[in-house]
Amino acid sequence: MRLALHLRPWPTEMWYLGVQMGVTDAVTGIPATGPGAPKLWDFLSLVQLRQQFADAGLNATVIEDSPPMELIRLGVEGREEEFEGIAEFITNMGAAGFRVWCYNWMVAFNWLRTSVTTADRGGAVVSSYDHALMRDAPPTPAGIVSEEQLWDSYAWFVERIVPIAKAADVRLALHPDDPPLSPIRGVARIMRSVEAFDRVLAMHDDPRHGMTFCQGNIRLMTDDLPATIRHFGTDGRVPFVHFRDVRGTPDRFRETFHDDGPTDMLEAMACYHEIGFDGPMRPDHVPTLYGEPNDPPGYTTRGRLYAIGYMRGLLEAVESGRFKL
Repeated sequence: MRLALHLRPWPTEMWYLGVQMGVTDAVTGIPATGPGAPKLWDFLSLVQLRQQFADAGLNATVIEDSPPMELIRLGVEGREEEFEGIAEFITNMGAAGFRVWCYNWMVAFNWLRTSVTTADRGGAVVSSYDHALMRDAPPTPAGIVSEEQLWDSYAWFVERIVPIAKAADVRLALHPDDPPLSPIRGVARIMRSVEAFDRVLAMHDDPRHGMTFCQGNIRLMTDDLPATIRHFGTDGRVPFVHFRDVRGTPDRFRETFHDDGPTDMLEAMACYHEIGFDGPMRPDHVPTLYGEPNDPPGYTTRGRLYAIGYMRGLLEAVESGRFKL
């Protein structure tokens, strides 16, 4: 297992603090030329981005971002043109040395919280979600989007993208819907259960067609996280892990400190080791600690440094062989 951080595609203090904490891998977005500029996914931009990370002591392995693909997700006119951009992006990723693409099938909005200022341990703040606050929310500009529409569009996408990813030697890592509820604001969310991911992975047997094991999301889908890690991980379908914990139910939950949630995090780490997971693992949605601006929520510096230190301790315990399941 390789400890990773989500880092901006330009140097920040977190690049260098991460290396000092023993982080080896960078997860990043698509570079852009400046504020308001279109995102760039041409080959040379991606090569230069990887080299900039390498010069700072980091191996940039994952892109957690994408060119425009809303029309693809909706399955509407114009998706063929969008797909050309995705195909070019994946091809250039592989040629530049990026090996994992983390993407999602969430229409109209990405991960969603109703609060980013929920009080937690010692005055830290975390994000939380209360579905009662969203029940009367107006529809998005996408209108009503059905589950059938999203499953059909996803099947269309998988059939076309897996051969391109195979040729580029890029592993596809589909992220769960966050929160795992459907519908929200009239928009269906289909990647919200263990059974849904069974259906996803059954669409193509190539091992490059996999999932991002976002532990907080999966924790809301199952009462047996260790069994679910083994279920998806033993056949190599998990190239990337988001290591985090939540407390609550899909309808109402809150993020936690990595050492203060309901999940046995040492057991979880041991399960990843048991299945032979050797990919990048990053902390996600950390608390904002005292004295630091809550910007961006879930990705502040002090909280991520605390999480990496905790994860290093768990990893050392597991890899030393002194902890046995």
